[in-house]
Amino acid sequence: MSIEKFRLEKDAIMTKEEIIRIMKKANDFWIDSHKNPGWAFWDEAVYFTGNMEAYYTTQDEAYRDYSIKWAQANQWMGAKNSDKETWRYSYGETDEFVLFGDWEVSFQTYIDLYNLEEKPKDPNKLARVLEVMDYQINTKNNDYLWWIDGLYMVMPVLTKMYKVTGEQRYLDKLYVYYKYAKDRFFDEETGFWYRDIKYIFPKHKSLNGKKEFWSRGSGWVFAALVKVLKDLEDDNPHKAEFIEVLKTMANSLIKTQDPQGYWTRSILDSNQGPGPETSGTALFTYGLAWGINNGILERKIYLGTLLRAWNYLANTALQPDGKVGYVQPIGENPSPNIVVDASSTSNFGVGVFLLACSEMSKLR
Repeated sequence: MSIEKFRLEKDAIMTKEEIIRIMKKANDFWIDSHKNPGWAFWDEAVYFTGNMEAYYTTQDEAYRDYSIKWAQANQWMGAKNSDKETWRYSYGETDEFVLFGDWEVSFQTYIDLYNLEEKPKDPNKLARVLEVMDYQINTKNNDYLWWIDGLYMVMPVLTKMYKVTGEQRYLDKLYVYYKYAKDRFFDEETGFWYRDIKYIFPKHKSLNGKKEFWSRGSGWVFAALVKVLKDLEDDNPHKAEFIEVLKTMANSLIKTQDPQGYWTRSILDSNQGPGPETSGTALFTYGLAWGINNGILERKIYLGTLLRAWNYLANTALQPDGKVGYVQPIGENPSPNIVVDASSTSNFGVGVFLLACSEMSKLR
């Protein structure tokens, strides 16, 4: 199918069938070219959060099977160290960093797969998730979300654990962790989030002396709020606060979108990483679509922003062969010293593209 088939007319909304074709084009290309689904660290694990949404949207059993293959290859675990005395949560890609959120994001997919099982369910599939998260929430430390990517990696695990176990303590700790991050990294003036303590203004400034907000970083938070809100009951005492932050961020997003539909790597300083970037834009698209679909964001205010973002994703980011391009590589800031172009793709970039597709498919 020609990519021009996906072109949006002004104010047009694609049909669910058209969006599913886009979703499958991207996901099938990724799976066909990655027979080995990879390790359980954040980059692959984020892809699988998107792959699960692709399964829910399409009911394509190949997507569920691919997630199961990945979970089995990683023994339904994140980091595999068994000595709790040595478990750590600073940055680390090796097995002692069991409590580091970049390993814990894999638990989102394990829980989803467990929930899809017919009864009796296999408890071994959740054994490591229960072991790690139960240990973590019973420690005295509250600074597990010391960087904002961690909100996406960890907070949805806690809401999913609450739904599986019915234990309120998971939600209680979720808010404690969230409050730690919000008090340090959320900038009330702009509605965006500093990536971590190193990037807070004025100690750190963008290329042109502005506050530096990395689009993928704030995107992680925006998507995390959506995932948490999807799982919370209406009587949760913190739900209104999560909604208010989502609205604040959305209001800031409509003011900072490039006319071509994307958000640049540095949201307030487009010269610090000019040109399209897909991962942050996809995360914002996911959140905006969910907000409109659920009556939290006013349609007449946000629909134009959303459709411009989706037009970018469907017609610029997605390449004719199914590759998702313009994804900034792994990093922690909107670095101007890297090339981001149509050939720039990644596992996590495909994952967040699939998240955006999943919510766009519900837009009417």
